[in-house]
Amino acid sequence: AREPRPGRRCWLGFAAGFVFWFGTCYWIQGVLYNYGGLGLEASWGAFLLFCAAKALHMTAFALAAGPILKKSYALPAVAALWVAIESTHGALGFAWQALGNAGVNMSVPLRLAPYTGVYGISFVFVMMSAAVALMLLRRRRSEAAWLLLLPLLYLLPEVPPARRGTERAVLVQPNLSQSQQWDWASLTKARVDIAALSLEAVLQDPSQPPRLLIWPEVPAPFYASDPEFQAQVVRLARAARTNFLFGVVAWTSDHAPLNSAMLIGPGGEFLGRYDKMNLVPFGEYVPPGFGFINRITKESGDFRPGRRQTLFTAGGRRIGGFICYEAALPDFVRRFTAAGAEVLVNISNDGYFGRTAARRQHLNLVRMRAVENRRWILRSTNDGYTAAIDPAGRMLYRFPPYDRGALDARFEYLSGKTLYASLGDWFALASAAAAIIALIAARRSRSV
Repeated sequence: AREPRPGRRCWLGFAAGFVFWFGTCYWIQGVLYNYGGLGLEASWGAFLLFCAAKALHMTAFALAAGPILKKSYALPAVAALWVAIESTHGALGFAWQALGNAGVNMSVPLRLAPYTGVYGISFVFVMMSAAVALMLLRRRRSEAAWLLLLPLLYLLPEVPPARRGTERAVLVQPNLSQSQQWDWASLTKARVDIAALSLEAVLQDPSQPPRLLIWPEVPAPFYASDPEFQAQVVRLARAARTNFLFGVVAWTSDHAPLNSAMLIGPGGEFLGRYDKMNLVPFGEYVPPGFGFINRITKESGDFRPGRRQTLFTAGGRRIGGFICYEAALPDFVRRFTAAGAEVLVNISNDGYFGRTAARRQHLNLVRMRAVENRRWILRSTNDGYTAAIDPAGRMLYRFPPYDRGALDARFEYLSGKTLYASLGDWFALASAAAAIIALIAARRSRSV
């Protein structure tokens, strides 16, 4: 606000963005070092390049926010500008921790999520931050009058009360090693052990077979085309008398690998497969020009993205399944609900994160998706956090991280669609339009 020179504002924004991404995603360096085949210096270099690239978003924000902050409409205009820029992260390569995710435990701001998605909460937080900036600038108190709109949040419906659910699900957390070199013997042993673990958990309550048995995305190469694996999952589904959803490596017609989720029925019948559409840069494919960095996964060749969102149907119920990083993409996840999903399933392998804050960050992304869609989310991970999350984002059932076992959880199938599930990122688009109008108005007032 005090800096009239656009170039200096850009540098201020770049510095702020660099610090933010460095502090939030520090764990990326460890992933590249431990699993990406890079040495210490190269992993730090690649991570610093990542921070610099992501800081360009904040650079654009600082450049544009300067003139807007001088206007009486600064509070809503700056907040709209932030949301407009924040919503571009996914489309431009990597989305993670939108500011609104900080409100995942705040029941009043959380009331906005079913209407605006996470971006409405980001808008509120930035408007409050802009009010602090104006106070430090000793601006007129009337310019902060926009904050008087915030008590209107209390007029929105409260988050749903906690309900334990009536349907049963078993979510398996096998805790497989991330660094294991797999051969036929070790892979067979892993499959047998996980199947035994699953069946033991299912039979703890033989009077109520689970509606769903879920295995996570795992570091072991479970191939959908492997006849032994096919026979094993069919036997398990029949023995458990349940619908069985699990992560596999599938193949395209030209033999490129796919990161997939497959569902089979209680009789072993094939019910559908979803191929992950949003792949992780450097995790599942290497972007052009970055061949010096190995992929984190071990399949030969880059993974291919899936071509369509698949809705599973089992026992007359509709299930939306998304894989790992896709939890960071609110508009993508809400499309499952818009298509009719009555429960959402997230399978993930967070073992690459080590014992860092990334695990909790990823979990909070999933929790926000539950609130936006007013759906239960059943989350099965390789080594944590495995949880059943209710439509208010609460973890009513959870399994300890880094342990091996299975979570016996309850959930509900729900119908109805939130405004956000129906319309998607309408609020982000409206914010972009408002920000453009504010920038044009600020520019015209300067030229008069």
